[in-house]
Amino acid sequence: MKAMQDLLFVALVSLWCSVAVGVLGAAVLWMMRRGSLVVMMMVLSVVTVIEIAFTFVALGFLGVFTEQAMVAVLLACIPTTAVSLALCLLLGARILNGSRSLARATRTMGEDGRFAAPAHSGSAELAVLTQELAATSAALTASREQERVLEASRRQLIAWVSHDLRTPLAGLRAMTEALQDGMARDQDRYLGLILQETQRLDQLVGDLFDLSRIQSNSLTLSLTPVALPDLINDAVTAIEPQARNRGVRLVPGGIESIEVRVDVRQISRVLGNLLGNAVRHTHPGGAVTVSAHSAGGTAVLSISDACGGIPVEDLGKVFEPGWRGTPARPAGKDVGGGLGLAIVRGIVEAHHGAVAVDNIEGGCRFTASLPLA
Repeated sequence: MKAMQDLLFVALVSLWCSVAVGVLGAAVLWMMRRGSLVVMMMVLSVVTVIEIAFTFVALGFLGVFTEQAMVAVLLACIPTTAVSLALCLLLGARILNGSRSLARATRTMGEDGRFAAPAHSGSAELAVLTQELAATSAALTASREQERVLEASRRQLIAWVSHDLRTPLAGLRAMTEALQDGMARDQDRYLGLILQETQRLDQLVGDLFDLSRIQSNSLTLSLTPVALPDLINDAVTAIEPQARNRGVRLVPGGIESIEVRVDVRQISRVLGNLLGNAVRHTHPGGAVTVSAHSAGGTAVLSISDACGGIPVEDLGKVFEPGWRGTPARPAGKDVGGGLGLAIVRGIVEAHHGAVAVDNIEGGCRFTASLPLA
């Protein structure tokens, strides 16, 4: 029983001494919280040894140990402290080297945007940080590349649009001056041409506005279930006069009775742009074929034309803003602003669908997948 009491007494004294020294050590570490990690590790090892020594000193004064035993313990603490400090220095040096290597790699990322992970990270925590920095660097590199591509596309689009705006504006100015000077003999014809160019400018500005909304992800959709054949019929009816004037036939190629969940106004815009593009590029006497079917849980809309095909190297550029398939980019009443297909892709992708184009015999085929109702 007495032995148990002695052990309990020793435990309580050890606990009190450890808490007292631990509180003081915590205060020292708190004051050094912005200092070197290596120094803090050394302080922690010294605090641990002091706790042991203080406990034995307290027990010696309380008569639990003889003076000779207490001195022996204190002497044993000296090499223990030295070994602990040496181990802390070795471990700290390893962590410090890893930290410095990581800092150098991070500075390199700030200079050229690329992160070269150091060969030795120093610790598991630094290794995790290295992986996160590498992932962040890869994401930033991809973002910069995307931004570079978008900036190049934006500059090219501005150049093209400036050209498209300048041509009708020059015509409007010339016709207006002719009317003002009394040089126009057929005033009704001039007024009709002015109205035509004004409508073209209005359409171009509207396309630019819609494209900017699409690219900024601010396009608002009002999704409702609707029969896809009804949308196709309406679009075909609207484009029929233009097709008749150009000598182009509109041919149904198999339209299944399927329902889609879409924004009716926006998908009507998609159909109008695709059909208008097909009619505009189909040679007189050719045909534009429209078909629709369900596949893989989506509705697939296909519009085929007789344009003669698109060069293979240009197939990936078809849906880019400003692309019109010819480097000369002639302006005229039948040539669009090169934004229609970009708007088509933006609207379809906003519906979580996809667009594609491929060459077929005598022309090309545009396809758009839309969600079923």
